[in-house]
Amino acid sequence: MCGIIGYYGDNVSKFIEEPRLNLISHRGPDNQDYISGENYFLGHTRLSIQDTTVLANQPMFSNDKSFVLIFNGEIYNHKELRKKFLSKVKFKSTGDTETLLEGLIKYGTDFINKLNGIFAFSFFNKATGDIIISKDHFGVKPLYFHLNDREVYFSSELKAICSYMRGKTSIDKAALKNYINFLWSPGEKTPFNEFKKLLPGTYLKGNIKNIKNFQTHRYYTVPFNGQYLSNESEDELIVKLENHLLKAVERQMLSDVPLGFFLSGGLDSSILVAMARKLNPEKEINCYTIRVDSTDGFTDDLSYAKKVAEYLNVNLTIVDAKTDILKSFDKVIYHLDEPQADPAPINVYNICKVARKDGIKVLIGGTAGDDILSGYRRHQALNFESIIEKIPEFLRKSIKNVSLKFNGKSSFIRRFKKLSANIDKSKEERMMGYFSWIDDTILRDLFLEPNDYNCFSYFENLNKLIPKENSDLNKMLFWEINTFLTDHNLNYTDKLSMAVGVEVRVPFLDTELVRFSTNIPQYYKLQGNETKYLLKKVAEKYLPKEVIYRPKTGFGAPVREWILNDMDDLINDYLSKETITKRGIFNFDKVSDLIDFNKKGIIDASYSIWSLLAIESWMRQFYDYNK
Repeated sequence: MCGIIGYYGDNVSKFIEEPRLNLISHRGPDNQDYISGENYFLGHTRLSIQDTTVLANQPMFSNDKSFVLIFNGEIYNHKELRKKFLSKVKFKSTGDTETLLEGLIKYGTDFINKLNGIFAFSFFNKATGDIIISKDHFGVKPLYFHLNDREVYFSSELKAICSYMRGKTSIDKAALKNYINFLWSPGEKTPFNEFKKLLPGTYLKGNIKNIKNFQTHRYYTVPFNGQYLSNESEDELIVKLENHLLKAVERQMLSDVPLGFFLSGGLDSSILVAMARKLNPEKEINCYTIRVDSTDGFTDDLSYAKKVAEYLNVNLTIVDAKTDILKSFDKVIYHLDEPQADPAPINVYNICKVARKDGIKVLIGGTAGDDILSGYRRHQALNFESIIEKIPEFLRKSIKNVSLKFNGKSSFIRRFKKLSANIDKSKEERMMGYFSWIDDTILRDLFLEPNDYNCFSYFENLNKLIPKENSDLNKMLFWEINTFLTDHNLNYTDKLSMAVGVEVRVPFLDTELVRFSTNIPQYYKLQGNETKYLLKKVAEKYLPKEVIYRPKTGFGAPVREWILNDMDDLINDYLSKETITKRGIFNFDKVSDLIDFNKKGIIDASYSIWSLLAIESWMRQFYDYNK
């Protein structure tokens, strides 16, 4: 696991003069190096996980020096790939970097879809000038890029490359609309018009002699195809899911350095630890959890984490979540590279910081269980669709109007208002609407100038990738995997763990497991109101039922309490009339109304306010610095 930064083009001198490896050194504290030529620069910071010797350092060259690779990630099946596809190669190292290099030399882009792992890399054929820049199947590892007719910039983190375009950047207001609506931005968009995110399951390909002809290619789409294992019994599916999970955990425990586990006490992290214990009955297993005083209405996790740790006989380190949010806010946004509005990154940072002090370089977590097997409340909301479809249109509008009059402080009322917010729209619009955190009209009015960008356009385009899928739940899961998971959860998990030099792995995104999950019949994912039904049946073999069938919680913090009680100084500075007016993006009166209505409980806008604060923090640290 590492950090990469690179450039192909006719102005390589600016990279050589200021390599900027220091801006991503936290991602790879074990080694830093770069190479450069007349029209290329390739830099790497290394966190040594597999083959910790110098033989696995990067940039890595082929034996004849014709090919060079910089790579961030882990290829869990690289030993299998060596045996099956590269048996005649004489490898110098035992690490996965050389496996990837030799595989790309022999098979080109066809090798990418053979990989089971997390990665972002650049592969350069110096002899021909051919270039491949790629990202893993699900976007676990980040990659930002800028592409024009003459040059390509790319890096694991936006902060490492955006300043090379100082004075030439502009704000993408459509992206800002995304960040307020979703709390993250789906797809390619970043706050800069000039920089994009490489999409999951894609690669950029071109030649250094003709950069304007670079093209993006999709090598992988999550295989939702309308085909289900309907002829298999529940018991058969339970066994298959269990075996896929065991294999995924076994693969991802591959490491030459100490590793540990997140253990929140929720189902997803607990089942992974339980399987690790089954695979390693005598081995010491170290787990980490967090103590949170309040999570805005969610059930406390800590007691369950303790229960699981005792049940499985694993070590549990409890990390105190207490934080000075005013001091931490800007730091979190800096590491995120994007103005994401969520306190969960703070918890990731605090846990990983303690783990790193304990000598742990790798943590395994339960991210993506909800996204592939159905674990969110918005999935449960689909149960109401058959009822909503029967309600006359005039009555739907009345229900929506009535819901707007309720006070937004109660968690029950918040959920009712969320359910009824788009009740007068089409089913697909209602489904997409569950991802929103703010009313359309309020969002539109926040901007000084008309912003007609459709925040759901990316969702609509995603539908075209799975034309044979008819299940509403599976369509929503496809959105989850390609938006909320990659653009929010995976981004903050990567950025805040790598901020302290810790790699986080996600067994639920094993490619074979995900493929299997797409063929599980819908009623084994969401059965009535029971989410992750099949996973819970697997878990009954490993965990106490009181852990499996507990109320759902979140990996969060008391945002609503902070916004109402603790963050006035930040709000008065970042969202002041002077600041808002200077930016010339938002309408100060409407922002002021949003804050006032939230304090009075007329609407629940704490996360929207958090998002506006995040945007201003990002503007000060990235845009102002880049002028």
